[in-house]
Amino acid sequence: MDTIPIQNLAVALHHAEREHAPIQPLSEVYPALTSAQSYAIQSAWLALKEAEGGQVIGRKIGLTSQAMQQQLGVDQPDYGFLLKTMVVQPGSTIQRGELIQPRIEPEIAFWLSEDLRGPGITVEQVQRATRGVSASFELVDSRVANWRIKLVDTIADNASSARVIASERVVALDGLDLAAVTVTMKRNGETVGHGTGAAVLGHPAAAVAWLANKLAEFDVALQAGQLILPGAMCAAVTVEAGDTFEASFSELGDVAIRFA
Repeated sequence: MDTIPIQNLAVALHHAEREHAPIQPLSEVYPALTSAQSYAIQSAWLALKEAEGGQVIGRKIGLTSQAMQQQLGVDQPDYGFLLKTMVVQPGSTIQRGELIQPRIEPEIAFWLSEDLRGPGITVEQVQRATRGVSASFELVDSRVANWRIKLVDTIADNASSARVIASERVVALDGLDLAAVTVTMKRNGETVGHGTGAAVLGHPAAAVAWLANKLAEFDVALQAGQLILPGAMCAAVTVEAGDTFEASFSELGDVAIRFA
């Protein structure tokens, strides 16, 4: 990692987010950048946020659906952190100007009641460790110009995460087939996306298991009480000022958000 200025790049992403001024793709400036180096950049950025009082409340997994992998031209998942400051209440209004180039996607949010430490975590273990799930949106936003990203770019950029909007209605997993849960996403009353839980690595809990096992490489565990976003059920949709989005999930209910 000596040839990659990890800290400087973390500072550049931090500044880009604050000033709403995207940077050039790291993959173009540093063609030899690896995923491991990108995760180091992400960790350094998290340290900057924690030094300013940021509090980790969960994790997000990205690029778990074929639709999202095709949309962004990558071939494997990635992950990022969720901070308390990223949580937005359902039904409220987000200022579009706070973001750079946001997109929105529906997800099944997991609420953990037990720690999950890999390696070897299974879908069954994830389900036992989950207090329940809820309807949610993730708002993604690239700090890289024009979403011109490769895998290493989005990893460094906190898996392109920006906000999370999760319903307070938490549904127990008893008898619930998460792979079969469906969602319809509407923008201003018009359907713009549809998907199922099976789009997320075949089963949303499989994505959470992947994350627990991936984090084990860094001696990090998922913790009881954390919120985990397993990935989009359909392709993300661009957000503009004035838009209202609603996602209707079978079994889980609805979640909505407005943009001004």
